[in-house]
Amino acid sequence: MDEVLACENSRVKFFPIMMYAMVMGMCGLTMMYQKAALWLGFSEMIGTVLMVLSTTLFAVISFIYLGKYIKYTPVVKKEFSHPIRLNFFAAISISMLMLAIIYKEVNVNISALFWYAGTALHFYLTMHTISFWINHNQELDHSNPAWFIPVVGNVLVPVGGIGFASQGVLMYFFSCGIFFWVILFAILLNRIIFHHQLAVKFMPTLFILIAPPAVGFIAYYKMFGVIDFFATMLFNLALFFTLLVAFMYKNFVKIKFFISWWAFVFPLAAMSISAMLMYHESKDAMLLALSYVMVGVTTVVISIVLYQTVTHMLKGEVCVQE
Repeated sequence: MDEVLACENSRVKFFPIMMYAMVMGMCGLTMMYQKAALWLGFSEMIGTVLMVLSTTLFAVISFIYLGKYIKYTPVVKKEFSHPIRLNFFAAISISMLMLAIIYKEVNVNISALFWYAGTALHFYLTMHTISFWINHNQELDHSNPAWFIPVVGNVLVPVGGIGFASQGVLMYFFSCGIFFWVILFAILLNRIIFHHQLAVKFMPTLFILIAPPAVGFIAYYKMFGVIDFFATMLFNLALFFTLLVAFMYKNFVKIKFFISWWAFVFPLAAMSISAMLMYHESKDAMLLALSYVMVGVTTVVISIVLYQTVTHMLKGEVCVQE
């Protein structure tokens, strides 16, 4: 019995903040199927079931991580001051913002609760992260696409914020997200091309490159309701990065499982929604085909990632100290 308790305590102690990437992935899948039901004629039941699963997953992970904070506060504080893991704390607020989007057409009160709490938390985490970067010298080897999470996540605020805040507030978050996307992308590209390559376990985070322009496109359309030059540019950049990671598929097929595999899912879902939105506005047959392809690819990828996650969790190979 003592050995079982020790094992369970160890799993809680080393339960990684990166687990919230699972919520982001599941929420992205939920949003994708909600839009597929609206624009491609898919069954609404799929989105409903995924909404329940995403909410449950968020609650379970939050419960476990709260237990970790209560019982192992110094460990959580150490994570919060880690140059890489710090960025994943924003996955908590992003998960809340995504849940707000999911519930927007289902229950506006639940949506508002998630949106206001998520926006406030994300504002704090953005300020804290940038302050951390300024106050502590960062090593170039620590830079990776996960840096996009806390600051570029700001572009998610307008997606679910229509009706909850003024246009000025939504534009503030959108502007900050787009600005830091450009800055961080330049830093990251410099690191990848002229310095050391990403560590193998961070290779899946390259998919995060798809998310800023894809989500930015959706947010821009939500705020202004038009597909103009800027919106089209964002969509095409998202498409470019999607094609780029597809072209580099050999870099990913033989990677050993890490929890960072969940970085595959949310960007692909965001690109799928962007493709469906662009098709909805243009009625272009090629965009319709792209929409079906992206929905299919995203579903297959998350099925693989989910299977690998459950398999490794049962083996006790996820909640370990890295």
